[in-house]
Amino acid sequence: MKILKCWIEHPVRMLDRTFTYISEEEVEPGCRVMVDFNHRHLIGFVESVEETEKSTQEISAAAGFAVKPVEAVIDHESLLTDELHELALTMKQDNLCPAIACFQCILPAKLKPAGKIQTVVQEKWVRVSDQEVSLTPKQLAMYTMVQQKGEVRYKDCRKISPSILARLIEKGAFTVSVREREAISNAHAIAASSIVLTPRQKAVLKEINTSDDPVYLLRGVTGAGKTEIYLQLAAEALAQGRQVLLLVPEIGLTPQMIARVKARFGNELAIYHSGLSDQEKYEQYRKVKQGQASIVVGTRSAVFLPFENLGLIVMDEEQDASYKQETQPAYHCRDIAIHRGRYHHCKVILGSATPTLDSYARALKNVYHLVEMPERINQSLPEVTVVDMKSEGRNGGDMILSDLLKAKMAERLQNHERIILMLNRRGYNTVLRCRSCGKVITCPHCDLAMSYHRQINRMKCHACGYEMAVPKVCPECGSHDGFMNYGFGTEKLEEEVRRLFPQASVLRMDADTTARKDAHERILKAFNDGKADILLGTQMIAKGLDFPEVTLVGIINGDNGLARTDFRSCESTFDLLMQAAGRSGRGQAKGEVIFQVFNPDHYAVVCAAKQDYLSFFKEEMKFRYIGQYPPYTYLISLLIRDRDQHKVDATALYLKASLHGSYRVIGIIQLLKINDYCRSRIVLKGKNPDEMKNDVRQALQADPKALQAAVLVDVNPMNLE
Repeated sequence: MKILKCWIEHPVRMLDRTFTYISEEEVEPGCRVMVDFNHRHLIGFVESVEETEKSTQEISAAAGFAVKPVEAVIDHESLLTDELHELALTMKQDNLCPAIACFQCILPAKLKPAGKIQTVVQEKWVRVSDQEVSLTPKQLAMYTMVQQKGEVRYKDCRKISPSILARLIEKGAFTVSVREREAISNAHAIAASSIVLTPRQKAVLKEINTSDDPVYLLRGVTGAGKTEIYLQLAAEALAQGRQVLLLVPEIGLTPQMIARVKARFGNELAIYHSGLSDQEKYEQYRKVKQGQASIVVGTRSAVFLPFENLGLIVMDEEQDASYKQETQPAYHCRDIAIHRGRYHHCKVILGSATPTLDSYARALKNVYHLVEMPERINQSLPEVTVVDMKSEGRNGGDMILSDLLKAKMAERLQNHERIILMLNRRGYNTVLRCRSCGKVITCPHCDLAMSYHRQINRMKCHACGYEMAVPKVCPECGSHDGFMNYGFGTEKLEEEVRRLFPQASVLRMDADTTARKDAHERILKAFNDGKADILLGTQMIAKGLDFPEVTLVGIINGDNGLARTDFRSCESTFDLLMQAAGRSGRGQAKGEVIFQVFNPDHYAVVCAAKQDYLSFFKEEMKFRYIGQYPPYTYLISLLIRDRDQHKVDATALYLKASLHGSYRVIGIIQLLKINDYCRSRIVLKGKNPDEMKNDVRQALQADPKALQAAVLVDVNPMNLE
């Protein structure tokens, strides 16, 4: 008999403890089991297994309640390595969230201990049997092919001839086996690299290789050759028989990194990002777990893959907010990467042209080893011109594309050079306002204005995804006078560019054009192959991309982010401007950048125009010090949400009354409704993160019934909007 301690699939704080079950069947920690929980069939995740000679009655008597047997054992070997099991429990403590949420976060959907069990795709294979049979010439051809390869997918034989395959199976010449579908091998021969390292790149590699420090912050201007440093370090780790993890923040950056890795290494490569189907993620997960992949390129969730012998972790564009998960557990990929690097005794490289202030401050305090690359490989930063759009408007200019940007675009197109335009807002119009009463069309599920998308002639909410037709009458006053359009997004920008430059080929890359599978890769490949003169899009084209033929970058409404109320708004605006500017002039031709802004004298704009990170760091740190924001303090956000405002208020008041210490408690702050959820926030700000965590943990556990609404805890939040 085995006594099992199991976590239950629902990530509810009241259930955040193990429950006891028994099993006659063999089962390991880290396996899923089906259990009866309060007369409901739920998934349990096994935390521990204890062998016992006691009977069910004796076990129940010792426990003080009737212990139930598990209904079924789903897995017969652990889904997690010992390292990942320990990591999940560490995340529970660090992020103040239920343990089961951490296990669900780490495992791919096919293995997740949640809801309905997903089936894994099975695949048929054929191989030759030992039986002697007489074959026709055509049958012999297929027989010989399978014999030479040892084993062939059933579907591949069927493509050649279904009838011949069926006849060979019927004769007993082939045997058929069924097993889980596996990822297709991508190992290949490699060509010798012709890249010659610059003296600075050689110095950086030497500095990293001769140091025993575990974490490195590699700050290098855009185009300094950071990626080549990553690949050189990866080659060294692979030569030692170890594995390499290369992290990028967004799916749009994955294709270029994959291309460079494939071109450099012949090793088996795993790819892991949100664009894969659940089955494909499962196949890549198994590929890593079985030790078949030497290198992994992926986005945030790839940091949880079951490596056995990591030799290097690279986190490119470490400043990107995409590395922070907003839902529970609200972990930061950087923290997980450093934790795993410590476990595997491997180096972690955090790379960026614009590191977060937190990371750079840590590097200055020698928490991270700072390595800098202040110059581009081509020794030529792009020339940046700032256009004041307030003056442009007063002089009757175009508020979408300034006269200067239009002239520069015409010049580049005439010279057959490439252009990137970045506008960090999608759709056609951002606001529709009634001509009679001035009412803005808002989402019925959110307290936000809906955007008009002309291509589908519908309104969209960019927060919850709700869509509706454009109203024929004003929902507020009933007027039939129609609506005025305000603001513009990438869809309208594309229309304007096509109108002004009808001879140019244009590609648009935003959340609307990349919704389909592999769309990111297709768009970027088309632009890289010279099939378009202009690439325009949202922030997904602003960083990490390397197109040497691009000589002009235009950034539209570049200082929009300064209007945000979040304390990181200046940092994120500077980051976006500087990263987008870095896409220009990466080849031999001189690059140029146009910033179209409404606040040209703001230090975030001025420093980005000068490509001066250090000056921005000094200015922004003054603001952070005065406001006592990170990195001078630590923050914990408690987001309380429910569809019932009274429950939100009651829970928020309870938490507010429960939290007292050497830290400040800010709030209760009422937030906008999103997706029918009423929301409030409480923020803790202080110098002692352990004290704040302990007090929050006690408040959440002291009286579970007082928590009438859900509480989402975010330790060290990236934004507070």
